[in-house]
Amino acid sequence: MPKQYLVIGVIKMNTQTVTNQTCQLLNAKALGLMLSLSKRQVFRLNSSAKIPAPIRIGGAVRWSEQEISEWLQAGAPDRKTWQQLKEANNG
Repeated sequence: MPKQYLVIGVIKMNTQTVTNQTCQLLNAKALGLMLSLSKRQVFRLNSSAKIPAPIRIGGAVRWSEQEISEWLQAGAPDRKTWQQLKEANNG
C-alpha cells in the first residue's frame, strides 16, 4: 500500500513520556483510508460513538494510530465497550 496518503493526514508528535515514543495522529481522511471508509463515514461513526474517541487539538480532530490498531485487534467494539476494555487492562 503506498504511504503517500499518510503524509497528508499524519502528524508526528514526540511525546514526553517514560518511553519517548513517537505517536502518529491520523486525521479523518487518513483514518478513512486506513479503515477503507470515506471521511464522512468516519465522522458519522465518531458521532454515533462507534470508534474510539478522538484527540482534539484546538479545532482539529485526530485519532491515535496506535489506539486504532489496538481497537481493531480487539474486534472494533463500540466506544463505551472499548473504554471499559482499556480501563480493565490498565487497572
